[in-house]
Order: sequence, then structure tokens, then C-alpha cells
Amino acid sequence: MNNPLAARMRPAELEDVVGQRHLLSPDKPLYQMIASGNIPNLIFYGPSGVGKTTVASIIANKTNRALRRLNGTTASTKDIKEIVSELDTFEAPNGILLYLDEIQYFNKRQQQSLLEFIENGSITLIASTTENPYFYIYPAILSRSTVFEFKSIEWQEVVPAVERGFDFIAKENGAALEIEQGVCEKIARGCGGDVRKALNSVENCFYCAAEKDGKKLITLASADELTQKSAVKYDREGDEHYDIISAYQKSLRGSDVNAALHYLARLLEAGDLPSACRRLMVCACEDVGLAYPQIIPIVKAAVDAALMVGLPEARIPLADAVILVASSPKSNSGAEAIDKAIADVKNGNYGPIPRQLQNKHFDGDDAEVKGQFYKYPHSFENHWVNQQYLPDVIKNAQYYTAGDNKTEQGFKSYWDKIKGNK
Repeated sequence: MNNPLAARMRPAELEDVVGQRHLLSPDKPLYQMIASGNIPNLIFYGPSGVGKTTVASIIANKTNRALRRLNGTTASTKDIKEIVSELDTFEAPNGILLYLDEIQYFNKRQQQSLLEFIENGSITLIASTTENPYFYIYPAILSRSTVFEFKSIEWQEVVPAVERGFDFIAKENGAALEIEQGVCEKIARGCGGDVRKALNSVENCFYCAAEKDGKKLITLASADELTQKSAVKYDREGDEHYDIISAYQKSLRGSDVNAALHYLARLLEAGDLPSACRRLMVCACEDVGLAYPQIIPIVKAAVDAALMVGLPEARIPLADAVILVASSPKSNSGAEAIDKAIADVKNGNYGPIPRQLQNKHFDGDDAEVKGQFYKYPHSFENHWVNQQYLPDVIKNAQYYTAGDNKTEQGFKSYWDKIKGNK
């Protein structure tokens, strides 16, 4: 009974696994591999609580190999050596199936120590990770494995698992339950696609329930309290962090107000105020930019206010600023211009600063023509005079092209008239 409910009622057949029909339907390659009994090296990639460990356990039970489990957060090279020492012994006559959870926490040397045995087939590896395997797993391991991506589970698919969880724990304890309407749906919605979290909430609701007329009463209020915040799946060091802030910034750039507010809400519910502010400020400069240049100090003021008051009040100035940025006309002409200029500098495409721009007040004896010859623009009509500012080698470079918005086109028309399109 010390095991969590999710472990006690873990499915024994693929058909009973919640979700993942894109992998576990009978016509899918993973299902067919498992059914054949010829198990290759596998890497399961996806968020927590979506069935990776369950499927690995089902596979292990369908093979005649000795099952060994390691967790990358706690295992060491010594643990690997102990498993290897069992090969070709009575303990593992047909080889070993190694289930390595959280493989991303194994360093390169630890992962390399498995290569020889994966190569000769004496160890079949089933590894799981919540991080992108192409970033975190040693390439030689990847090349010898088949990667399957597990996806977050829709809340509607979790409801039957929650109902089974209440039935299971009630039978374990010989208890009768009275479950208020909406409890199972509330827990399923609150788990954020994580079945393990949902079943943990079931267990918590059961043990916190008061008795009424000989029955344990599972109330909607207790379900709401015990599942709050659990829908926010977020790891500031992992893929989920980068996926959310990427979606946030792209929604702002794409002028989708509702999507931008949605991802702002996810950032704030996860307590990641700095990322919400930083990306908003970047979008104001990069994506709105010169189409509405006044937006930069406005968003800066909203960000300052948010950081000053903190959460939960920070949501208000940030929501205002998000709506403003998403609704504003867009121009990335400034970002493109500076990127072109930086590319020239990085490529060494520059030369001496023109003499008239140098901060010199005298000429050496070797100067053929003496004098700085700088023309002060304010001394001329319309405060402009034609003179060379760029170095000779790139004197005709053009980094900036005016965007097609009203503000930039207005500036362009003004200077075209003044400069005579020179």
C-alpha cells in the first residue's frame, strides 16, 4: 500500500494504457513490435505521466529477458557495471532488458559504457526521457535506437482512468464512496494530461474525504483544492519552458491577441514573470518596432510596473501590454537592418572611418590635404547636407529598408523629398 495508486493499478496490457493511440493502436509500428516479441532498442520521449514507464513495463513482461531498472537521477557507472556482470550468468541467461528512466541525466561517459552491450545485443535498452532526445542523448545511442514520442493526454481520455482509480482504491479499502457530480472531470482537467498526477489527486481526495452515512464523500471543493495548479506543466530548464515562451512570442508576432494572452497566462501561473516580461519587451522592439516606435517606452513602463508589484497584480499591466503589442502594426525593419550591419562587421567588411568623421583637430605633417572638412548638418537647409559617412569600402551599403507601415513610409517620404532621392 506504500506504492502510489498509479503504480498499484498500472495496466498490464497495451489496450488498457490511457491515450497514445498514435503509438498503441494495433496497426501502429510500436504495437506491432511489442506483439512480435522482437524488441529493438527503444527511446520513449514525452512529458511526465503519459505512459512511458507503463509501456516499458508491459514490454518487459512480454520478454524472456531479465528486467533491470535504473533511474538516471540516482544511478552511477557502478550500477551499470553490476548489471553488465550478470550477463551470461544464471541470473540473465537470455540477456538483459534494461529500462533506464530519465536517461538525459546520464553523462556521455555513462551512456558510452552501454554501447558495446547494446551493439552485440546482450542488453536491450528501453530508455525514457522528458527532454528532446536529439539534444540530450549521445548520438551513438540514438543511432542504435528507435525513438517514439509520447504526447500529452487530452483530459477527456483521463476521466475513465480517474473513475477506475476511485473504484480501485474503494475496493482496496472496503469503502463505499459518494462522489459529487463533476469531481472526475475536475481532476482530469486539472492534471494537465498527466495520468499519474490525476491518480495522485484521486488518492488524496479519498484519504481526505469525510464520512457521511457510512460513505466517504468526495466533494468538488476538495477536488478543486487538491488539484489546483497541477495543470501547469512547466520546467524552467526543459523543453516545456522553451515551447511556451516560443509560442508566446510567435503569437505576439502573429498578432493573435487571444493566443498571446493564453501563453502569458501559462507563464504567470507557472510563476515565470521574468520570461513573460523579457519576451514581451523583445517583441515590442523586434516585431512592432518602427511601425509604432512609441510602443517601446509604453511596454517598458508596463514591465517595470509588473516587476514592481509582483504577482498576482503583475498580470494586469502585462495583459495590457500584451494586447497592445499583439494589436499593433508590425515591422521588423530595424531588426533586419542591424543584423545586416553586424554581418558586415563580423565578416571584416569595413574600413577606416572617413576623415571628416574622425575626432581629430589637427593633421600630421604627412597629410596631403589638411583639415577635417566635416559639414555640420544644422548649418544647412532642412538640417541636412550630402556627405559620406560610411567607410570607403562600403560607402554604398544599404542596411535599412523602410517597412510598408504608415510611420516608416512617412519618414521615407520626408527624406526622399529632402535628399532628392540621392
